[in-house]
Amino acid sequence: MGRWRWLRRVTVLVGVTALAACAQQPGGTPGSGLPTSGVYKVGKPYQVGGVWYYPTEDFDYNETGVASWYGPGFHAKNTANGEIYDQNELTAAHKTLPMPSLVRVTNLDNGRSVVVRVNDRGPFANNRVIDMSRRGAQLLGFEGSGTAKVRVQILAEESRAIAAAARQGTPATILAESEGPAPKPVPRARIETSGPVPGPTTGKTASSGILGTPVPPPATVAGSVVDGRFVPAPVVAVLPVPPGHENLFVQVGAFGSAENVARARARLASIGQPAVVSSTRSGKLTLQRVRVGPLDSVDRADAVLNQIIQAGLTEAKIVVD
Repeated sequence: MGRWRWLRRVTVLVGVTALAACAQQPGGTPGSGLPTSGVYKVGKPYQVGGVWYYPTEDFDYNETGVASWYGPGFHAKNTANGEIYDQNELTAAHKTLPMPSLVRVTNLDNGRSVVVRVNDRGPFANNRVIDMSRRGAQLLGFEGSGTAKVRVQILAEESRAIAAAARQGTPATILAESEGPAPKPVPRARIETSGPVPGPTTGKTASSGILGTPVPPPATVAGSVVDGRFVPAPVVAVLPVPPGHENLFVQVGAFGSAENVARARARLASIGQPAVVSSTRSGKLTLQRVRVGPLDSVDRADAVLNQIIQAGLTEAKIVVD
């Protein structure tokens, strides 16, 4: 896991200077302009291991997948938005959500659920959906196993509130990266997942933070303000998990056209993986999901995912259904 965390920092932080930043101790990255209390950051599209990621403000985010966690090796070092990682706080790394934002993570095996602050990029190993702090993994009950099947849901209004607070201390150059003109298009896989295409942020979300008006912490989530950052309290909710919603699949995409479905199925057949096609609704659209599974373990899902990505279907991901 350490190699992937290093690669994440090299890719996300700042190009050629990132190698030094990934080993930076508390006090911030010299010359970066990032206060150690962190900044508001979305970022531009980036590539890791041949896969493109598209950061965006997505306040409808609701995904399932496999969670991992990271701890002692990164304790007290910088996160991707300039905060100091504390393995005992409820924080997490995510590949595309804005930093900071608040998400609810629910363990689909036991129903345990916590709210965490996203302040880092990753994870990139085996397409994990989120990388939890050690404390988060402990509260969700998967510190020992290392992974868990989870649902990750953004808390929209609460995320807007902490984003507004973070904007107040964010240098204009970094805000411009999040709120400026659309980034240049970057290559996607030939077979693309249908659905909304991530775009640049508008700068209108939680604008009171830009104007310098004090932004109170969210009242709907228990927590405290530490060094100017809202940190969720270690409160565990136990949520009902409907039976029959814990199967692992590798999903190649959800398509609106029969041609894309046929193309995906043919690509899977060429590597000996049978496709399962099922319908789903996305707003007013009916999409066809192309998947492999169900798979009987996380290890098996990892192996199938790696085979599919190596075949060029780089937007494939592990989902739980």
